[in-house]
Amino acid sequence: MSDHKLSASITPKRSMEMLSQREVLLLKKTGEGSLYEIFRSCSLAILNVGSECDDAKILLAQYEDFDIEIKQEDRGLKLQLTNAPSSAFVDGQMIASTREMLFSCLRDLVFTQAKLQMNPLPLEQSDDITNYVFHLLRNANALKAGRLPNIVVCWGGHSIVREEYEYTKAVGHELGLRGLNICTGCGPGVMKGPMKGATISHAKQRIYNARYIGLTEPGIIAAEAPNPIVNELVIMPDIEKRLEAFVRLGHGILIFPGGAGTAEELLYILGILLHPDNKDIPYPLILTGPASSEKYFQQLHEFINTTLGFEAQQHYKIIIDNPEQVSKEMKVGMQAVEDYRKINSDAFHYNWAIKIDHDFQVPFEPTHENMASLRLYKDMPTHKLAANLRRAFSGIVAGNVKAQGVNAIEKHGPFEISGEPSIMKPLDKLLGAFVKQGRMKLPGTKYTPCYIVKTDTAS
Repeated sequence: MSDHKLSASITPKRSMEMLSQREVLLLKKTGEGSLYEIFRSCSLAILNVGSECDDAKILLAQYEDFDIEIKQEDRGLKLQLTNAPSSAFVDGQMIASTREMLFSCLRDLVFTQAKLQMNPLPLEQSDDITNYVFHLLRNANALKAGRLPNIVVCWGGHSIVREEYEYTKAVGHELGLRGLNICTGCGPGVMKGPMKGATISHAKQRIYNARYIGLTEPGIIAAEAPNPIVNELVIMPDIEKRLEAFVRLGHGILIFPGGAGTAEELLYILGILLHPDNKDIPYPLILTGPASSEKYFQQLHEFINTTLGFEAQQHYKIIIDNPEQVSKEMKVGMQAVEDYRKINSDAFHYNWAIKIDHDFQVPFEPTHENMASLRLYKDMPTHKLAANLRRAFSGIVAGNVKAQGVNAIEKHGPFEISGEPSIMKPLDKLLGAFVKQGRMKLPGTKYTPCYIVKTDTAS
């Protein structure tokens, strides 16, 4: 990565042309409720598109003299950048996609922190949170009313080997040939490959309004900077609302190889599909990868069977090394979603009907105390156990890549996770496999576990 830096003044192209004085104050370096540090770190990640770094602390250290300032002028809004990464510019001009994403970041942070804090929505009940997620997506213009179901959510790791990455491109290509759009976590690896594959097939099919949606949140964007193919970036307030946005906005989910974050995502959607209220709601879910990833999916499949049971396994299909079949299955699943929503008068653009339990919506703060307090026992309802397993993996993700989690591990040592042996042993085995396969950090990076798995001998 080049250390060359540039300073520039940029204006929005399509939106965010003006802010109120109160909103501008929130983005100043000092002041009550200041968003400056969050905005600065998110902006730096966006400007650093293409970086191989997945450590927010390293990125911020490399650009410690980077500054971004809001300038409200009579003719509109400007952003003044000082010592920004030169890779964001070509011949002194900011790359168009980078500029769009920078103002998307500003839009979402301002809306979340300013508009909704000034006129707060209630967030105590499950329906309130779902309504809040709707408001966030609508403000970002991510809800396109009237379009038939065609958004495929692609989950998987940012740390994958080349063969797995090429496979995600092949699947994305097949999806694009069938007119399907792509939604990912917006970063590298699995979050980029399907989009890259789909761009070619969308061009072949002369689809000019293709959507490459990236959903992220402030705690993870610096570790997974948006890839340049994303043409709709949305920054949600936290991981729980980000995950709900995927499920409400998307119409089907593909899961590619990954690590702790991918396991978290799988447990999240399985916990939702296992809820009794969702028994009859179609939601296509496919796990897929190249032939070399078959063992990975066998391990994941075995873990689900041991912890959540046979019923959970019935909610997904595993397809190995067959991009065309994956795409055809997803297309069939989309038709089932369309038929169901027509019969039940549910919107195509936002899945109001699916029940997401409050346990999956409340933000989980991965402190040492909270991680140690997680209840992981089989006497719990299955969807509740899935919720706590999801929290355990979320904490591991935070300890791996999020600045707050990394700092907590450096200060207090590894998180401790405990529960009954029938859950902890397969959990330890799965995490060990992730470490051995290099799925916890970028390839070539030494990984020190941020967790200790313990068995509750009293259980």
